[in-house]
Amino acid sequence: MSDKSWNVSFETKCQGMNLDVEDKYHAISFPIYQTATFSHPGLGESNGYDYSRQSNPTRSQLESILARLENGNAALAFSSGMSAIATLFELFEPGDHVIIDADLYGGSVRLFDRVCRKCGLQFSRVDLSTDDGTAYISDKTKAVYLETPTNPMMHVTDIEKLASVTKERGILLVVDNTFMSPYFQNPLDLGADVVVHSGTKFIGGHHDTIGGFLVVNDKGLEEKLRYLCTTLGNAMSPFDSWLMIRGIRTLAIRMERAEKNAGTIARHLRECPLVSKVIYPGFSDHPGYELMKKQARGFGAMITFEVDSPETVRTILDNAQLFYFAESLGGTETLITYPITQTHAEIPDEQKMKIGITDRLLRLSVGIEGVDDLITEIDRLFALAEK
Repeated sequence: MSDKSWNVSFETKCQGMNLDVEDKYHAISFPIYQTATFSHPGLGESNGYDYSRQSNPTRSQLESILARLENGNAALAFSSGMSAIATLFELFEPGDHVIIDADLYGGSVRLFDRVCRKCGLQFSRVDLSTDDGTAYISDKTKAVYLETPTNPMMHVTDIEKLASVTKERGILLVVDNTFMSPYFQNPLDLGADVVVHSGTKFIGGHHDTIGGFLVVNDKGLEEKLRYLCTTLGNAMSPFDSWLMIRGIRTLAIRMERAEKNAGTIARHLRECPLVSKVIYPGFSDHPGYELMKKQARGFGAMITFEVDSPETVRTILDNAQLFYFAESLGGTETLITYPITQTHAEIPDEQKMKIGITDRLLRLSVGIEGVDDLITEIDRLFALAEK
């Protein structure tokens, strides 16, 4: 990786200027190399690319941008966030043990419970926002895996403190940074070994493509992951890579606007009579508020809130117009999600209840619309629910 553009602002890094991948025509919009294979100049010679399953110039450009945004030495781009996580877990052997946060995206939990366990991996669920997991570590423990803030309950974990535990024991610390994006938080700077992103969300930012990322500093770890990606054949396509590059160009300004909207909406939700709880790490009474100020540069655009009854939930979801009732997050449009039947549907009921995922819980991914319009929509929906 060259030093060009390394010491400039985050906003400038998002433009992907002066990176390592050569484009001899100097196109402002980096080209889509929509090709499966590359010709060789001669026997024993290569132009640096051989086959797009292994590497592709468009994907390489994207990976260089992501590595810089997360202050990492290397990034790998995958066909989805789950594909990235599944590839990461191919590092482990049957009998290996992984500590995972008690509150995680349901798709991750499904992978760990239904696929990884079948392959002989063992897991311990721990609330890492209150417990550093030391009591669960054994000689078979290979990694600690978490989100911060968590999905959907917004628990905040001290990455730096946890990293001191994992480094002392030679354990990988993996942080899913999807909710915050590299604009607000950089876990590698705090001691994490691997950063995970669902690029589908804030990085892509427009609900038009699916992708995932792993970002690392260690060269040996990068080589192992690239070998697995090439072998499994789950790298991001050239076209999706181009869409991600395009999305990143506006990442900073989208995150700023979405967070500003989210803070306003979270405060407004607290004033709604039918809302019993609003969970947003930007509130000073949130348990993770001071920690967020220490390890992040903002509070993000995700809000979880609980209403008085399942009937109110139904009224909101059946009548939403400006909000989209959809299972995702991180785009320019505001989405409202019902975790119990969508993102966390396959988690056992007992575990859902323990986490706090009830039939009255909703999650908002706040977009960049006019905030007054979003508040008017909230008021309209609650007025319908009160009738």
